[in-house]
Amino acid sequence: MTVENLLDILESNVAPVKLSDEYCARFHAYDNSGIILNCGKQITGVLFTLDFSLASVSRACELGFNAIVTHHPAIYGGMERLDIVSDPKAKALALCMESGVSVISMHLNFDAAPQGIDYNLMKGLGGKSELAVNENLTDGGYGRVYEVEEEAFSDYVSRVKRAFGAERFLCYGDGGKIIKRVASFCGAGCDDGAINFAKAYGADAVVSSDMPHHRIASLLENGINVLQLTHYCAETYGMKAVYEKIKKILDTPSDYFTDARFM
Repeated sequence: MTVENLLDILESNVAPVKLSDEYCARFHAYDNSGIILNCGKQITGVLFTLDFSLASVSRACELGFNAIVTHHPAIYGGMERLDIVSDPKAKALALCMESGVSVISMHLNFDAAPQGIDYNLMKGLGGKSELAVNENLTDGGYGRVYEVEEEAFSDYVSRVKRAFGAERFLCYGDGGKIIKRVASFCGAGCDDGAINFAKAYGADAVVSSDMPHHRIASLLENGINVLQLTHYCAETYGMKAVYEKIKKILDTPSDYFTDARFM
């Protein structure tokens, strides 16, 4: 299997890169998904991971794997220089090139896939199916609102913590408030439009990551509780669900790397 074959499997079974292109065109975003580094070798094993990092590349080399599939792009935006002495990302790229490790990154297309990372965030948070999607695409979308099992917010937070293995999180609002409907946005997706979406659909709580103070304040002022998981924790949950699906299709060894520092 070549890296091109691996990309075909990911696109056919999760989401094509053109879904990212559609998202960027429709919602004025930027992305860099697809084959980031092609070393031209037959694949001996594939490591799936949320982040492209020195730790994940080292783990792939330790396992004898020569392909990595990341969610966050290995190269994002223009790179003006490669300092493999002091820059960990540059060191990771250099190690990949030295070791013949190819890299694929699947970012916004995996976020917005019909059963991608944002969808799996909803599932982990107790939603069975969405009532509405905030940013719709031809196939899939981003940001969801859904019904959950009715319980007090403090109990809901405890259940989410167990489901995600969350060690680091922030919650705001009345712990006794009964939660029936949740809106969630994987990654740093809770912008002003997302808040209006949550309000319009009567969400009792919003779950997202990396939220600035003024947006948290806006939600609380509108009677909506807030649960912030780490960006990593909220998205590695869905990325691992994608891996569990893909590993059954691959004809080469594979594994999933979790960086516990960010959970």
